[in-house]
Amino acid sequence: MRLQFLGSDSGERGCPTLYATDRGTYVVQGWMITDPEALGDLRDVLESESFVEIPRELLRFAAKDRNGEGS
Repeated sequence: MRLQFLGSDSGERGCPTLYATDRGTYVVQGWMITDPEALGDLRDVLESESFVEIPRELLRFAAKDRNGEGS
């Protein structure tokens, strides 16, 4: 799998960053979710899966990718 950097809102807290893959998916670099309540709300989680939290604004980079604008 290859990643293409789409954008980042990195600031003082570091992260979140969004990548497009060559498989038509996205990879998110963000803050690890450790809150027990939030983890309890997740469904059908496989052992190989993990989750990261990102701000809503980061998804604007995915919209640019869908429109073929790239980074």
